[in-house]
Amino acid sequence: MDYQPVVVQAYPRPSTRHSPESRYWRQFKYPVFVKEYAPITSIHFTLARPHRYAVTAATRVQIYAPRTQKVTKTLSRFKDVARSGNIRADGKLVVAGDDSGLVQVFDINSRAILRTLDEHKQPVHVTKFSTLNPTQILSCSDDTTYKIWDVPSQSVVTTFSSHTDYVRSGQVSQLNPQLVLTGSYDGTVRLSDLRSGQCEMVMETHNHGEVVPVEQVLMFPSGTAVVSSAGPILRIWDIVAGGRCVRALSNHQKTMTSLAFNVNASRLLTGGLDHMVKVYDVSSYKVIHTMRYPAPILCLALSPDETHIAAGMSDGTLSVRRRQPKAREDTSITQSHDASLGFGLLKVGDGLTKAKAKKDRAIPDPNEINVESQRTKRLKQHDKLLKSFKYSAALDSVLKKQVPPTTAFALIQELIHRDGLRTALAGRDDVLLEPVLRLLIKHVNDPRFGELVCDVTSVMIEMYTPVVGQSPVVDSLFLRLSKKVTAEIRFQRDLLRTRGALNMIFTGTAPSPS
Repeated sequence: MDYQPVVVQAYPRPSTRHSPESRYWRQFKYPVFVKEYAPITSIHFTLARPHRYAVTAATRVQIYAPRTQKVTKTLSRFKDVARSGNIRADGKLVVAGDDSGLVQVFDINSRAILRTLDEHKQPVHVTKFSTLNPTQILSCSDDTTYKIWDVPSQSVVTTFSSHTDYVRSGQVSQLNPQLVLTGSYDGTVRLSDLRSGQCEMVMETHNHGEVVPVEQVLMFPSGTAVVSSAGPILRIWDIVAGGRCVRALSNHQKTMTSLAFNVNASRLLTGGLDHMVKVYDVSSYKVIHTMRYPAPILCLALSPDETHIAAGMSDGTLSVRRRQPKAREDTSITQSHDASLGFGLLKVGDGLTKAKAKKDRAIPDPNEINVESQRTKRLKQHDKLLKSFKYSAALDSVLKKQVPPTTAFALIQELIHRDGLRTALAGRDDVLLEPVLRLLIKHVNDPRFGELVCDVTSVMIEMYTPVVGQSPVVDSLFLRLSKKVTAEIRFQRDLLRTRGALNMIFTGTAPSPS
């Protein structure tokens, strides 16, 4: 009868700590930290490749290159603190406001000021280009007004004054350039129409009669729903249902200061003063991933190609997390298209000949006789020694660091079945006893091997009690093993007490049968 190798038991793996969604967002690593001398109040990625981004801090707007994280342009011609640097979709113009009430349009290459818009009387915290109408700009100010500007004529198209407090957030709809969404410190989210020049919908964020300032608003690309943050509460509003609040979530401990969608608006990112960035699945609005930052977050942005997450903090730190993308989708599409057309065969001169020869080899010859030879499976070192009844050497071979504990205890179990454990442990000095004791100490608390460790320990104590006290190393290891066993027994007793107390609580709270 052939020798049967030692069967290593396959234990069930513990459940993975991270879901596939969480593993995807954990790919954003390799953080780069850039220290500014003032809080970073705005970050914006341009849609045009290579997706440069504007970082607004203090009295300047800096344009960064995403590959190198280096500053390529600096716009510093502001009279006061700059706000909301925003790059147009084509990547050629930048608009920004400041605390003096000015709105300025810059040429990103020459850094020249192309337009100066100065009708606001107080700080301008929001300046954005209209996505579908790139010649128009939205500006929102602390003077409670928000305006739509025409850049070529340098004039105001429409001025809205429906808010009663600071207007600190806003955007033009990506589906209809006539619709403007704004959020204000008066506790309302308003949807206005350029054609009528009036506010068409009001969504109030009052909490038990108390006005909660709206920090950020964000409209879904479809234009059917709106997301707003007021304090630590995230609200979702249904535009089709007349601005009804359909969900209210509170997963941050402090005020949420920033909102951002991924490229297809299937995931929502929120950043807050509690140092946290949370990722939501918009189908269920459950948090699927959380990222922690070293300081309160003031602004957040995700690059259009989903390779960079940039966050600006109150201590002036810019954090950029990067994800190494896989093969580009367009490349894979091109390759598959080429393959479907047979272009892959034309890369070498004799490609067609090779392909034909390979196809011919794949067709078996009916007159050909193939003799298959089975390769004998090579035995591992401990199996070879066990086959030769060298029990002590077999045990020593699995006590090495590179051998997994499942293999070591599988061999010990086989020795017990062969009644060879005492033979393997007999005649050992302190040098040979030390690795055995260290293995037992390391895994005495492991529920997979705990019972087997106790059996081996009892055999060793019985065999080596007469020589205890002759080796300080062995004595200290036995003492450590004793302490770990005592601690494990105490832990199990505490678990039993807790289980009994919980059973009493559950029994007392269970509904009585009717």
